[in-house]
Amino acid sequence: MVPHLITALNGPINELEQRILESMPAIERWFRLEWMEHTPPFYSSVDIRNAGFKLAPVDTNLFPGGFNNLNPETLPLAVQAAMAAIEKICPEAKNLLLVPEAHTRNTFYLANIATLVRIFNQAGLNVRLGSLDPAITGPTQLALADGGSLTLEPLQRTRGRLGLKDFDPCTILLNDDLSAGIPAVLQNLHEQYLLPPLHAGWALRRKHQHFKAYEEVAKKFAKLMGMDPWLINPMFSHLDGLDFASGEGLDALQTQTDALLTKVRRKYKEYGINEKPFVIVKADTGSQGRCITTVRDAKDLETLGLKRGDQACRLPDGQPVNAVLIQEGVATYERVNEAVAEPVVYMMDRYVVGGFYRVHAERGVDENLNAPGSSYVPLAFAESTQLPRPGAKPGASAPNRFYMYGVIARLAMLAASYELEATDPDAEVYA
Repeated sequence: MVPHLITALNGPINELEQRILESMPAIERWFRLEWMEHTPPFYSSVDIRNAGFKLAPVDTNLFPGGFNNLNPETLPLAVQAAMAAIEKICPEAKNLLLVPEAHTRNTFYLANIATLVRIFNQAGLNVRLGSLDPAITGPTQLALADGGSLTLEPLQRTRGRLGLKDFDPCTILLNDDLSAGIPAVLQNLHEQYLLPPLHAGWALRRKHQHFKAYEEVAKKFAKLMGMDPWLINPMFSHLDGLDFASGEGLDALQTQTDALLTKVRRKYKEYGINEKPFVIVKADTGSQGRCITTVRDAKDLETLGLKRGDQACRLPDGQPVNAVLIQEGVATYERVNEAVAEPVVYMMDRYVVGGFYRVHAERGVDENLNAPGSSYVPLAFAESTQLPRPGAKPGASAPNRFYMYGVIARLAMLAASYELEATDPDAEVYA
């Protein structure tokens, strides 16, 4: 299934697809050499936007929460990738402690946790769930929509180790993005593997650091391909010290927004793109899809709800947004049943394990689709990532387009690797 892509704009992307397919051996060797030097995140997901003239990642999640939306036929890929990841980290691993979001009882999120349990069970691990929720004081069953259930247990901390009653894991896998802060129970664990590391969580992570790393990766890849990195890289800037309630920093935000719009206009003119550019202003930390604003003119910031400091524009822990990422807007011209759609690619270790189209019938091509009302259509990655068809016409083959999406997603995953290395507080050289 290949969703409809507006054909009037797909020339440059067809050329990019053709170039990627022709360069597949060189691309795969390049990735292989990069992974010899860098460690991939344990798992990740990447939101991608296809504007027809530009294809770029707009968000990279290091605590992905939608494994239940993957095509069940791709789960063997995830199991194999999980095996590879665990073998590198703790080859003798027997027990895995999975820590989900503390207070979430959403049935879709619980289905994601159930899918992760299934993946790691089939990878040869005993999996149990430890809750950060202080209200969980004993084994607690949560019902799943399919009639099954999950059992949450209270975490037990013993010096440098974290576990459950009668359960001592080699590895702890977090599926909580730590946007509300780092719980004391997770700190100073020196005897176990904690994945992802604490500095991957939104308590410390910043989006502009990721896109700075991605910019570096995109330039390297573009040099390999002999292309303009802008075709796969969203330009950006960031700003700290904002107070939307009082208006402090708003002038600086307008200035930076106008400067970025000017840069995008130049690129549109260079490529003959007859559209009005836009930027996305969003919190520099994880906001779970909230506080994301489309801006086509810097003056619009004076009247948009972003500056009101209201509840809709606060971080998940209730704190007001005081730092933003100003990102070049990349429209999505993909359609599923006439509704706007964007591909989301899931990875574990360095492998693509599946993905889906996030679809929203009530959102426009220039808006955030990660919002209430979205739905998910699985991608058929099982065949497509392994068997692209170099002879097929660009834009017509599902395997070819999905392979291209997998390449872009892996570039973002590599950028996350660069980012985590640069921000590691325990590294010898802190950047």
